Amino acid sequence: MTDIHRSVSSKRWADVVVHRGVARWVEVADDTAGDLRAQTGQVLAQVDATLAVLGSDRSRLLEVLVFLADRSDAATFDEVWDAWVPEGHPPVRALLQAGLGAGCRVELVVTAAAGD
Repeated sequence: MTDIHRSVSSKRWADVVVHRGVARWVEVADDTAGDLRAQTGQVLAQVDATLAVLGSDRSRLLEVLVFLADRSDAATFDEVWDAWVPEGHPPVRALLQAGLGAGCRVELVVTAAAGD
C-alpha cells in the first residue's frame, strides 16, 4: 500500500497531501488587501514556493482549479497567469466564480507531480 503524506497544521485541512507522487494543495493570498492582480501574484509565488519544497516546478503542474470572487476579473487573472505558466507545459485548468472569504479575490486548488 502506498503511503499518503500530509503536511498538517490544522484539524480542518492539510496544507499539502502527497500520494503516489502527486501533490495537492490550496493557495489563497496571505495579504488580501490588494486587488486581484496583487493577490494573483502572491498566490502564484506561493505555488512556486510549494513546488520548490516538493522538488517540483511549474512544468509539472497537472491541474489548477481557479476560483474568482468576481468572474469579470477573468481577463486580468489570465494576463498574470499567461505570463507565469510555462510555454508548452500548461496544466488542465478550470476557472469558476465562487463566494470567497472577506477580501479574498482568488483561490487556487493545485495538483502537481512531486519531485522524484
